[in-house]
Amino acid sequence: MAKIAFILLCHKDPEAIVKQAQMLTSKGDYISIHFDARAKREAFETIREGLKDNPNVAFAKRRIKCGWGEWSLVEATLYAVEAAVETFPRATHFYMLSGDCQPIKTADYIHSYLDENDCDWIESFDFFESDWIKTGMKKERLIYRHWFNERTQKWRFYATFNFQKRFGLTREIPADIQVQIGSQWWCLRRETIEKVLDFKRARRDVMRFFRTTWIPDETFFQTIVRHLVPEKEIRTRTLTFLMFTDYGMPLTFYNDHYDLLLSQDFLFARKISSEAVELKERLGSLFGETGVSFQISAEGPSLFRFLTGRGRIGRRFATRFWETESTLGRDRELMIIVCKKWHVAKRLLESIHAQTGVPSIAYLFNEESTPLPDLGGIQGTLGKRTRHRRALMRMLFDYYDTNRLVVCLDPSSLDLLYDFFGDRSRTRLLEIQCKFSDDYLIGHATRIGLAGSQTPQETIERILPTIRQDMVLESDRIRDANFENHVRMREIDSTDDHIGVLMDFLSVDRDSAEAIASTQHLFED
Repeated sequence: MAKIAFILLCHKDPEAIVKQAQMLTSKGDYISIHFDARAKREAFETIREGLKDNPNVAFAKRRIKCGWGEWSLVEATLYAVEAAVETFPRATHFYMLSGDCQPIKTADYIHSYLDENDCDWIESFDFFESDWIKTGMKKERLIYRHWFNERTQKWRFYATFNFQKRFGLTREIPADIQVQIGSQWWCLRRETIEKVLDFKRARRDVMRFFRTTWIPDETFFQTIVRHLVPEKEIRTRTLTFLMFTDYGMPLTFYNDHYDLLLSQDFLFARKISSEAVELKERLGSLFGETGVSFQISAEGPSLFRFLTGRGRIGRRFATRFWETESTLGRDRELMIIVCKKWHVAKRLLESIHAQTGVPSIAYLFNEESTPLPDLGGIQGTLGKRTRHRRALMRMLFDYYDTNRLVVCLDPSSLDLLYDFFGDRSRTRLLEIQCKFSDDYLIGHATRIGLAGSQTPQETIERILPTIRQDMVLESDRIRDANFENHVRMREIDSTDDHIGVLMDFLSVDRDSAEAIASTQHLFED
């Protein structure tokens, strides 16, 4: 009978990881865990302590800091695989999982399924001929070298990329391999895994190549397995059920998706929401049951397309079904800076990011040119961003892999504030109240089209009080809304006052708040 060594890459929620590992090993299978070194050591110790008496658990010998799109994800996987191969000699299959994955069949069903199919399960489509990559870079992932993380070191990533592109500094793909691409969620037989590890040790040229490709977790195993294993022994699909929205983001499953998941021709599903406690409990109970039969209809993708299409017929901006009751997540914290002087908020935002590392985005609902990652088109225009505001924010939390995010809004965006404060996530508001000179107000009138170079001085003098009063009214409307966790930082207050406000808003210590409050030229026009 098949004996599975699950390869688990995870980075958060240690208590949930312990439960997941205990469940997956309850029927005699194994698990090898790599816990991201970016996480706190205390969290890792919680996992080790919780699993110390389980002989079917192993840990990667080295924890490394993982980053999306980096070689580090493949490296972490290899460390976990090596630990599993060494520790569990009876393992017949190695199944790649994340902390967001849950079984959607019983353990008996999963074992029988693998016994009946002597093959490797891995998506591996021709990199250049397939349409697996829908948008963004394609051949550039391979022919140029990528040393930096596109999400956390965007400037360096694109600076080195553009330099290579400008001077034609391309490189050759190793001549004897045909690069493949596909999902990182695979299930491989033991002999295949051992061949991959032997290849890793023998072909340093190929390893050097993949170390500086972009998003190698979608190409490394997919290419090497196809290179080493006869095509007839490979099923070019994953056994983990996952779907994507029309914006290219993973669809998240909730409590009411239980019946849908069980009917799919897959063994596991991803991503299960951290809030779907009932779903996780039901799937965990199901895993240990015996004698359960499943009616496989595999209608998930077609149902998804149908519901998406139906939501648009006759209603141009109808809500997609996955956005119903959309929430950013209970465990997430959205921190909003509201300021009429955009340059002041942007300076503060840069300082906050530098001191705390929290991802920060300026005026994404007010300024079309705000730099945003490619989220499949939802970020393309202000109209789309505003219509799908919660979906956009959730995608940004997922993109930056964070539970804390800071954004800036104009004080006029009261409807957005009401919406975000109505979410189940924790929302904080920092209102920056600035002094407005006549010169600034005149410039503001020009920017919004109330005045121009030919506008008479007497007209400008007549509209200045109205503009100033409008700004006061915007602040009053925010105050009258009685938002929770609303603090104010006034230009006229002392630095000590600013420090106290920032400590409250950001939940940081005094030294960090003082460094942020001391931002040079913060309130200067």
